[in-house]
Amino acid sequence: MKSFEDLVEARKDWLQTILRPWCQLACRRDLLKAQPDWTDIAGKVDPDKTLWLWAWSRFPDLVHESLGIEETSEVKVQLRDGRSFLGFPDARDSQRGELILWVQDAITQRSGRCGPFSIDDIVSVSILR
Repeated sequence: MKSFEDLVEARKDWLQTILRPWCQLACRRDLLKAQPDWTDIAGKVDPDKTLWLWAWSRFPDLVHESLGIEETSEVKVQLRDGRSFLGFPDARDSQRGELILWVQDAITQRSGRCGPFSIDDIVSVSILR
C-alpha cells in the first residue's frame, strides 16, 4: 500500500467483505466468543451496532441498517423445530443473540413477552403485511 488512503480503503473492504459476512453466518456461540475482543477486531465500534446488527441482518425484515432491530412492524418468526410466533420485536431486551417478542394472546388480548429465541434456532423472520 502506497498511501494512508489505500490503507483506509483496505480496512473498509475487509470490514465489508470478511467481517460482516462472518457475522451473518456465525453461530451464537462464536458471536459471543468474539464480543469481548470486538473493539480489537473491528476497531473502536459498538458491538451492538456492528457485531449484533450484522448478525441479525441475516434476517433482513428484522433490522433497520442504522437503528438495529426494528420494533415497528409485527413479524412472524419461524423456528427450526417448526413452531412460529407472531409479535413485535423488543430491541432493548433482545440481547446477545437472543430475540424477544411482544405478543398478544388472541383470546385474552393480553400482551406479554415471548422468547428468548436464539439466533441459531430461527429459520426466518418476515414482516406481516
